[in-house]
This record gives sequence, C-alpha cells and structure tokens, in this order.
Amino acid sequence: MAAPGDPPNGTPENTGGGDDEFRSDEYRSVVFDEDFVRAARLQEFSAQERMGEHARAVRSRSIWSSGGPVHRTGTPGRGARQGMLLVLLIATAFAAAVYMGLRNPYVPPADGHVEPLVSTVVPLAPTEAVPGGRPAELYASSPAAEYRVGAAGITLPAVRRTQHFTDGQVGAALSVAKDYLVQSSLDPDVLAGSASRPVRVLLDPGQLTQFDRSIASPSGDGRHAATGWLVRFDPRTAVMADAKVRVHGTLAFEEVTPDVLEVITDHTFVYAVRPATGAPAADDGASLFTVRRELRLRFDRDDLTARRAELASAYVMAGPQDCSADPAAGFRPLLAGAGPTTVGPAASDPYAGGNPRRSAGLCGVMAQPGTQQPGTQSSAPQPGREAPAAGPAPQPGQEASAAVSPAP
Repeated sequence: MAAPGDPPNGTPENTGGGDDEFRSDEYRSVVFDEDFVRAARLQEFSAQERMGEHARAVRSRSIWSSGGPVHRTGTPGRGARQGMLLVLLIATAFAAAVYMGLRNPYVPPADGHVEPLVSTVVPLAPTEAVPGGRPAELYASSPAAEYRVGAAGITLPAVRRTQHFTDGQVGAALSVAKDYLVQSSLDPDVLAGSASRPVRVLLDPGQLTQFDRSIASPSGDGRHAATGWLVRFDPRTAVMADAKVRVHGTLAFEEVTPDVLEVITDHTFVYAVRPATGAPAADDGASLFTVRRELRLRFDRDDLTARRAELASAYVMAGPQDCSADPAAGFRPLLAGAGPTTVGPAASDPYAGGNPRRSAGLCGVMAQPGTQQPGTQSSAPQPGREAPAAGPAPQPGQEASAAVSPAP
C-alpha cells in the first residue's frame, strides 16, 4: 500500500532520488531552516499580496521594515513608526535647545578694562587732649562699647538676585567684599605695615600695578595712597595695644550694568594703640584710634569666578591725627595725653609741577562723643564730593569748623 504523499502507482522506475541528484555540491551543506529565512534581505510577497495594483514581487527587510505583511489600509508598519519616533525625538531636542538659548541668552564678556582706584584720606584732628587708659575701659566709655569684635562686626545683608546676576553670584560678591575688609582692616601684619599680600591677592589683576606703586611709593595724589587700599599704622609712631578691634557698619549691593555688580561698604573700625618707641607703655597708656572707611568694590563675572574685586573708590576719615601729617603712607595717631594741634595742613604750592597732592588742605575736626552739632554731616560723603571741614585747625579766637564724627 502506498504511503501518503507517494505516487498512486508507486515510484516510477529509472527515476532519481528526488532533488538530491539535481542539487549542486556547493549547496548540499546549506540548511534552509527558519533562521536562514529570517536573515534574508528580500521577502517574496504572497500571491494575494501580489494581486494588488502596482504591487512588487518582493519587499525589503531593512531595519525600517517590520518583516510582516504590508497593510494596505495605510497604517504604517513598525519600521515606519520607528522612523517617525526618531524624527520626533530629534525635533524635541532641537526645540529644547532653542528654548534654553532664549531663556538664558549669551552674555558677552566684559571688555576687561579696569578703572584705577580713586581715594580720599582725611585726617581728623582732636579738639581736646586725647584720653588714655586701659583698652577695655576706653572701649566701654566710647561709642564702640556696643560694637562687635573683629570680623563678627562685618555682617552681610540678605542675598537676592538682580536682573542679570544670580543670588549665588551676589552672595559671592558680598563674601569677597567681607574678605577684603577683614584682610585690609583687621589683619595684624597689615596693620603693622609688614605685609600687603593678604590684600593684594584679592584685587583685580588690572589694579596690581597701581597697588604695588601705592605700597612702595605712597602719595597723596588721590591714586597712590596706601591708606586708601588698607589700614596701616606708621610703625615708628604707634602699634596695636589690643588685638580685639571693634567694628560696626553695613554692606549693600546693586547692579550698575548688566556685566558689573557693585558692593558698597561703610564701616567704622576702632583700634586701641600705644606708642611704638621708648619704654614699654603702662597698662593705662593706650588710646583709641578710629577709622571710617567707605569703599566701592566692583565685580564682573570673571572676578566672581576668581574671587577677586576691583576697588573703585575709597573715602577714609581717621583720627585723632595731626592735620600737618600726610596719612598717605600710614596713619600717625596722636597718642594718650597729646593735646589738640594748632598747626594746619601742609602747605600746597599751586605752581609746582608734577602730580599735586589732591588731599592737600583736607583736615576734619574730630567730634567728641555726644557733642556733634545738629545738622552736621556724620556720614562719609560720596566720592567726588567735597571733604568735610576742610582747612587748618582753628587758631585761638577763630571760629571752629563743624566737627566730624567717624561713627556711622
């Protein structure tokens, strides 16, 4: 009985063993299994699919095709959907890039030009003998009794962003400004006149040449006074009697241009000093010396990144001092027991060539605590305004000029 699939009358005689005798030896080892079929790049359409109009005999099996039958209903296959998804992702990324560019526009860098420091240093002459005593007692009986000690007296305001600077950048500017005040007003080596590097490293490189000249060759020309940059005493006149400096004041900030942030500082520093020469001073031989500093520090984005500042202006009042002394190189306090001076400022020659001493003739009268006259100005004027109480100390029989208090 014939098996299913065999010819009805059996296999004819003199016939070969099927397709094996027609198969080339080259393909005898090829197995046409399911993996081989799936790996083919071309796939033949079925007879039903080829009945359609303009239908091709085969279709491509690229990475964009689904490998399944084509839907005649217009619904895209898996490959088309992948392509559309990729295009959508690219379009989304491009749109996000455009949005971020509009949200955070590129800010052009500053031109790099740094203005030189303009400084005014005004000595304040006493109207009576300078009181002496122990530092603690002197502080307790002065307006500095409520002042904080050292850096604790330099408090920062609340930080908020400006139109073109973030709150982080504003905070960085305030932090650098405080560092500058600490190093230039409280560092013991800077006060003694033996160091300037702690201040120098905080300055914009464009001001270093001016700073170095101010330290090496101080001059009262409004540009090169060492005491415009920092506080230091003439080591031949006075030294610190107490390291606990009393400090009080304020800091403020504002955006002056889209590229520049400005910090304004206004602080009073009260130092206990004693004579630098002769026998060691007695415990009650100290006296107070007060320095009022109003500084304007400017920052561009490079300065904020490098934690440095540009000192634009400095207005300084310091006393008690002799009006005839030039405070450009260092302060020369009138010490305990010294009486009021009757000598006016150093003479100025309007016919002399070179750079005139811009602070020549500037000398204030130091107000005693609680004796400031009503209506007199007690705060430092803005840079460019006239200094208070210009002119020599009053001679006997002359009217005294308005007294100036260095306290805020």
